[in-house]
Amino acid sequence: MLELAGIIILGIIAQWVAWRLKLPAILPLILIGLLVGPIATLYTEDGQKLIEPIWNGEKGLFPGEGLYYFVSLAISIILFEGGLTLKRSEISNVGPVITKLITVGTMVTFFGAGMAAHFIFDLSWQISFLFAALVIVTGPTVITPILRNIPLKKDVSAVLKWEGILIDPIGALVAVLVFEFISVGEGQAYTKTALIEFGKILLFGTTFGFTFAHALAFAIKRNFIPHYLLNVVSLSVVLLVYVESDVFAHESGLLAVVVMGMVMGNMNLPNLKELLYFKESLSVLLISILFILLAANINITDMELIYNWNTAILFLVIVFLIRPLGVFLSTRGSGLKLNEKLFIGWVGPRGIVAAGIASLFGSKLMAKGEPGAEYITPLVFMIVLGTVLLNATTARLFAKWVGVFLKQSEGILVIGASRVSRLIATYLKNNNRHVVVIDNNETNIDKCKKMGLEGIVANIYSDALTDNIELNDVGYLMALTGNSEINKYAINKFQKQFGENGSFRLVDSDEMNDPENNPKEGLFSHTDDFIKLTEAVRKFPAIHEVDLNDQEHYEGLIEITKADDYIIPIFLKAPDGKLQIITSYSKEFTDIGEGYKLVYLGKRFESAEAPKALEEG
Repeated sequence: MLELAGIIILGIIAQWVAWRLKLPAILPLILIGLLVGPIATLYTEDGQKLIEPIWNGEKGLFPGEGLYYFVSLAISIILFEGGLTLKRSEISNVGPVITKLITVGTMVTFFGAGMAAHFIFDLSWQISFLFAALVIVTGPTVITPILRNIPLKKDVSAVLKWEGILIDPIGALVAVLVFEFISVGEGQAYTKTALIEFGKILLFGTTFGFTFAHALAFAIKRNFIPHYLLNVVSLSVVLLVYVESDVFAHESGLLAVVVMGMVMGNMNLPNLKELLYFKESLSVLLISILFILLAANINITDMELIYNWNTAILFLVIVFLIRPLGVFLSTRGSGLKLNEKLFIGWVGPRGIVAAGIASLFGSKLMAKGEPGAEYITPLVFMIVLGTVLLNATTARLFAKWVGVFLKQSEGILVIGASRVSRLIATYLKNNNRHVVVIDNNETNIDKCKKMGLEGIVANIYSDALTDNIELNDVGYLMALTGNSEINKYAINKFQKQFGENGSFRLVDSDEMNDPENNPKEGLFSHTDDFIKLTEAVRKFPAIHEVDLNDQEHYEGLIEITKADDYIIPIFLKAPDGKLQIITSYSKEFTDIGEGYKLVYLGKRFESAEAPKALEEG
């Protein structure tokens, strides 16, 4: 009981520490696992681990292969949650790059790391290529925290995110084939077995994933599942898909759950966001438990095996030679720039799938007496820990050094997808600004998408937005909902991450009627709240531009807008096309001259007031 409670408590503490230090949680989790596992044998009186994952005759949490069954089921849930986050719209520009990374890049890593392990450690070819198969995989659980705090172009973030999720089942598939090679033997017997296994994994993995995704979606849409059972029923279906697929084809379950997640994630599915929130919380708990267990399961003798210069050489070859080579071969002919390729080549941390399968296969081969099998688990853990530590501490600096770090985040996050928000967001998009609209109303987000806008169904009270690495280039925040409390909450919660260049919200009715209580973050004017904006757009659904002559002309037009409920100033457009958001402190702009334009919403100015008014976009 004490060990089980300790793992959960230590895991959550590690997650909190990682959040505070802005590090991938895997780093403190593995370190804790090592401290309570192999390292504990050096300072405890009886020379025993504080936490013994596998029953050793005296103590232990899991009998026999129970640990690996638990690891497999937990990984299936984590990968399903990752699949749910994969949206086809994210890869419109980089789809071919991701395809090559999980094919060409996989082959480069497999053959390169295999040869490196063979010649550096003098391992057999079988063991060397099993190690290589295991280090193919990166992982969303380690890439997402690293990228979360680095402002990057959307395409670069999308490449790394998709690679991390899709390559997990591929790495597992390759590892299974190599394991079969070692178990069955070389020659014709292996060739036949490998082809059969490969075909079965692809067939059953995709079939089960696709079929159960549509079956579960059908049940959700037809309300066959009560709301309070939705999360647990979905969880049970994921486990069922994983187990059933695995019964028909060993290790096809990982592919099945990723396919299931991807299919469901790209459906117009009610309650999908609630499912995501539940799976996110569950994934955090499972990851916390898994890494501590797997790290604690390593023995001190395993660590002593790789405590030499050969380990450092192998690490350097994989990180500084094989990974960049795979990325450059995979991105040939793509639209990615050289500095973007360098950054993608630098970021390649390994995660939970590599660690979990290494522990499973390493133990099985050691039980069979396979020479060199004792190297599998410690070498893979060394790569996992080393790559996470390297990328977590250097990714931000490397991004600045190669020039992919966005010095100025010009993207705009619009909270609320009402008609007003959609009109303003469309204007911004037409003026070459990256705009993302969020709302928890799926109908409004669907309307955004039909207009060609990027929309996300999200609840601002959830932390899901802070984990969205596609929003890394956002530097402006505009809260445009009809609920003043939501607008204020959004500013307080997200201004540091998404509003570094400016965070703004609509004034509420009380502030509008009290000019002395005018908030500095107020949008557009202290005389226009959500109701006035909505009414103006209802009667005059257009955005116009008017040429400005000088500062006095601008200030005169602003005074006119204050007297007319249907004319609302929103932006000041510079001669170079740059847009500045007008706030309730509209007189803060200075040095306005020829070439500037006032962008306003609603009714046109009278010709005598503004003879050069322009239609929207």
